[in-house]
Formats: sequence, structure tokens, C-alpha cells
Amino acid sequence: LGSGFIISPEGHVLTNEHVVGRNSVNIQVGLSNGETYEATLIGRDEYADLALLKIQSDEPFEHVTFGNSDELMVGEWAIAMGNPFGLFEDGQPSVTVGVISAVKRDFRPNPQDPRVYLNMIQTDAAINRGNSGGPLLNSYGEVIGINTFIYTGGTSNGFHGLGFAIPSNTVIRILNMLVESGEVQLDFDSGFEWTAINRGLAMRYNLPTIQGLFVVSVNRDGPAFEAGILPGDIILRVGFEPIYSENHAWALFREYSEGDTMRVELIREGRRYETEMTLRRKVVDSVK
Repeated sequence: LGSGFIISPEGHVLTNEHVVGRNSVNIQVGLSNGETYEATLIGRDEYADLALLKIQSDEPFEHVTFGNSDELMVGEWAIAMGNPFGLFEDGQPSVTVGVISAVKRDFRPNPQDPRVYLNMIQTDAAINRGNSGGPLLNSYGEVIGINTFIYTGGTSNGFHGLGFAIPSNTVIRILNMLVESGEVQLDFDSGFEWTAINRGLAMRYNLPTIQGLFVVSVNRDGPAFEAGILPGDIILRVGFEPIYSENHAWALFREYSEGDTMRVELIREGRRYETEMTLRRKVVDSVK
């Protein structure tokens, strides 16, 4: 049980992927007017923790509009809406008010969880279990984020003034992919194949680090080859962000699009290098 919000007159509903779950078959959406509708799953993305639903109805629906999360200022008002703890069945959302406490908060990956949260909005507007998937609004009533999780600092499930929301601009980018194909795919090829380094791999091949990406192959005509990246290199950072796991690497890659320039820091034969590559469409032919 969680929250969500309607984003189109056709009845598309956005929520967190962890609210919908992996094996959901019967999905119901309750609205503030007391009506309950069946809904179908259009697309989901476990990494971004977003899911898109479609209400099974031909009637038009009132819907939200999105604001620009890149323009947020620390200290401005933040309004959270949702159904805390699933307490109420009348469909009326609970509203809490706070401020934007911080922006661009990153959370390191949990090895047991595929999700990696980057550039999150931090707010002190009260968010509790059941609020996940609900909107975070600015003072104009525009959606600036989707409430996703809280930090409790221990075993307590209560709110401690640390709530986090996925920024609206990230949501919109993922949403467009879900609408188009039902899934999220990179629109570029980095030009190299890799495997994530772990302690076992590092010990087996006597690698100088237990984190990063081991370059397995490089496309001859791809951006990685042009940037001087070779098989056997170890990628330590994408941009200026160290790579902690395979999931973290995918999350970092998702911050880029075709045409962007990606800075890469690597180790080769014990020496550190940095280079940049301009991302473009996938090519074939590789050197092993």
C-alpha cells in the first residue's frame, strides 16, 4: 500500500516501483472522490524506483503539472501529500508542510538493494510509511519530486525530519521512456563492455582495487576507444563519482545521454589516468 498521483487526463498514475512490487497482478487505485479503479502496469524501473500505471477508464481525469527541480532553492516551501501508514480509506490525502532542506543528495548503494538514489531532494516535510509514491509540491502546486523514503537512524519507523524525494526532472526523463517502451534503456553506447569488480575478482586477478569496473572489451569505432580506453583498464570514476558497485555504475551512466561528454578516471598498469569520451549510438566490432 502506498501513494501515487495522476499525471495525465487519460489516467496515467505515477508511483514508486517498490509500492507496486515485482509480481503485482491486481492493482487498484483509490481517488480522493472515493472512487476505486482497476489499473494496469504500463512500465516499471527498479533502478530508478518508478512505476507508471494506467487507470482502466475512458473518463478524463484532473492531473498534476510538473515544476523544474533544477530551480529549487534550499529553504523554499515543500508540501508532501500521501496516505501515511495506509490509515485512511476515504481517499483524502494527508498534507504536510516543510522546506527544501538540501538538494543533490546521493545515497550509496545497499548490496541487497538494486536501487541507487542520486541527486535526491531532502525535505523536513513529514513523510511516513505509506507516503511513498506521493508528490512533493512547491508553493505553486507543481510537482517537484516524488516522495520515496525516509531516514530513521535506527530501528524506528517514525519520521525524524529526513525525507527524500526523486527530483521531478529525473522523473520526467524516466517517465518518457516508460511511456514509449515500458522500460528504461540508455540512449547511448559507452563503447566498452565491463564487469564490476568485487573482492573475489580482485583477489583472483590480483587487481589493485576491490571497486570499479574491469574493461573486458572495447569497440574499435566507439567513443571509449577514441578516448584511449583499453581492455584490462579499471574504471574508478564516472564524472567525479567513485564507482561502488554494478548498480551504482548503471545509476551513474543513466545521468548521461547521447551527445554528452563523460569524464572517466582509470587505472592502467598501476598508473592513474583520466580521459573524456563523447557518447553516441552503439557501434559494432570490438578488440578483445
